[in-house]
Order: sequence, then C-alpha cells, then structure tokens
Amino acid sequence: MRARRLRALLAGILAAAVLSGTAGCAQSVDPIERLGKKAAQRVRRSYGPHEGAYRHWGLTAPLAPAPWPARPLPRHTDADEETLPEVLDRVPTHDKVVFLTYDEGAERDPRFVEMVRELRLPVSVFLTDTAVGPAYARVARLRAAGATIQNRTMDHAGLRGRPYAEQRAQICAGRDRLRSRLGRRPVLLRPPYGRYDRTTLRAAADCGIKALILWRPTRAYGRATALHPGDILRPHEPGRPLTSLTAETTRVLRRLQSRGFTVARLEDYL
Repeated sequence: MRARRLRALLAGILAAAVLSGTAGCAQSVDPIERLGKKAAQRVRRSYGPHEGAYRHWGLTAPLAPAPWPARPLPRHTDADEETLPEVLDRVPTHDKVVFLTYDEGAERDPRFVEMVRELRLPVSVFLTDTAVGPAYARVARLRAAGATIQNRTMDHAGLRGRPYAEQRAQICAGRDRLRSRLGRRPVLLRPPYGRYDRTTLRAAADCGIKALILWRPTRAYGRATALHPGDILRPHEPGRPLTSLTAETTRVLRRLQSRGFTVARLEDYL
C-alpha cells in the first residue's frame, strides 16, 4: 500500500514538472528529490528498474539494490584539518557497494541518459560549465533520470599551483552556475585532472564544498582482489569515445556483480 501511494505521489510530481517545463532550466529539479531524502530513497526502492531493463543493457541479472547506508566508519583527520574538505577516492564502509561517477559529456549521450533512467543507476556527474555551454536542458534530463549533478569548476582550468583568488573564482563560479541553472548548490568537487593542493582545499571550503572526489582506476579491476567496499569509480576512461559510455558502464557493472557488489549513491554515504 505504501509503495502504491509513493508511486502515485511521484506520478503527480512528474506531471507537475512536465506542466512547468516551459519555465526554463533554472526550474529543472529532480522530481524524485522533491519528495525529501528518505521518501526519495523509498520511491527508488519501490519503483525500481523497468522490468527486463537489465537484459536490454547487457546484464545477466538485475542490479541488486544498495543497502541503507550504515553509520560511517571513523575517518582519521588532524585537528587543524577539520574545517577543510575531505579528499576521497574511496568511502570507508563495510557495505559491498561502489560509487559510479562521470564527468561532463555524459549528458550528451542520450543512450546513457536512458540507461540511468531504466536501471535507476545512482550516478554522480561532475560538470564543467564551459563544456556544457548552452546545453543545460540535457543536464536537466540527466538529472531527471536520477543522476546527481556536482561541480568540476567553471572552465576546467588546472587548479594546483594557482593563486587562491583564481582557484576560488573557478570553484565558486562553477557552483553558482549550477545553482542558477538547476536550482541546487553542489557540495562536491572533482578537481580537473584530479590535481589539487592545500590552496584548493581552502578555496573549496570557502565555496561550500564538502569533499573533493577523486577515483579509483577501473582498469585495475581485472584482478579479483582489486575491488574494495566504498571505491569511487569513473567508468569512462580518458581517450575513449563517448559513444562507448554505456558499453563501458555495462562492463563495470558486470564485474561488480560477479564479485557480489552493487552500486550506491555517493551522496548518501557522505
């Protein structure tokens, strides 16, 4: 009964989102997230992937639902570092989950957007404003499919070694553009090229960033011992065409399933 009520509520919100679609991208907010965090998680569980979608995307079994996030494991932080964002390529957890993250370009692949929607993949996408350009409508569609959108600076300039003012301008400008276009302020940052310094951490903190998100190399997962609970992955490897984005995601999902892992939403564990 509760699942039916949640589905009905979600349908009403989706209908309202369609009717208000002419308001522009600034009003585009994930309709599921409007339910609130706990209710949204219940909807995602009760709604689930479309029946048989896993076969359509090359999987041999449905993706297992992620467990409720357990209490976070303690993170060792020096006292003078407490006000700075964490830098993570893995989230401390005993849950057999990993986190899928992508960079700009994912929104341009309609097949990937369809994959996220049909499999209900809890992915996080880090965007550079100048790379998106005028195509924020595509970003809104990706977000409506279930992706969470986070910051990757304004124009992908390398941050490490730059003065504080330049780094802060890049991070805060990217934050402000995403907030104005999508209606929500990002709290995670992926520094371009994965490079940062202490100045980056100071600037990120002043822009309201909670954590810098790096990644574990997916090419290492041919070894049975290479995958660990809480790994942050970036399935699309640099240098490969974006047309292979769904194929690379399927490849990673198959390996996760073969090792008894599933995918969780990164933001739920932070």
